[in-house]
Amino acid sequence: MNPRILVFAGSNRTGAFSGKTADVAQKELALQGAAVTRISLADYPLPIMDQDLEKEKGIPDNAYKLARLFDAHDAILIATPEYNGSIPPLVKNVLDWISRIKTDADRPLRPLPGKVMAICSSSPGHFAGIRAASHLRQILAHLQAEVIATQCSIPNAEEAFDDDGEFREERNRRSMRSVATNLIDRASQVSRHADR
Repeated sequence: MNPRILVFAGSNRTGAFSGKTADVAQKELALQGAAVTRISLADYPLPIMDQDLEKEKGIPDNAYKLARLFDAHDAILIATPEYNGSIPPLVKNVLDWISRIKTDADRPLRPLPGKVMAICSSSPGHFAGIRAASHLRQILAHLQAEVIATQCSIPNAEEAFDDDGEFREERNRRSMRSVATNLIDRASQVSRHADR
């Protein structure tokens, strides 16, 4: 069975470059045979992670919904923008909440440890969001996810996409193909869903 891959962007802004990058990733992964689920984090609003809030009200339902989605897929691709040289608070908050989840209705749930993941980044500047990608890689490694080495970073993002939402430059298309290929290969190796 083809690997199941979850794709989302780290920005909910209309026309966000990370959203466009995630769209390209979704198409490329599907083209290479993956079963792709594309979500928007806007559909899973969460309060700022707060242990007092967690103690008072418990972990939010949307955190559990995301954790179940993470757990149900063989791999995850995150397309992140860069905010002030790092990852956006939206992504950090999602990861902070999900990292609190260890069980679901008394059954073990491991949405992050051992999960195969890939990172894409984008930025209007020349650095292509690589600082955000680097910080995200460190966080995911700390959470015991397995992040593949290959990544796709898109510089000058305001000019990077054509009217159809595809990359204008071959080097970006080649980079995304490489990410998709390597993510699918690794996800296929570790898939828990191959016998379904």
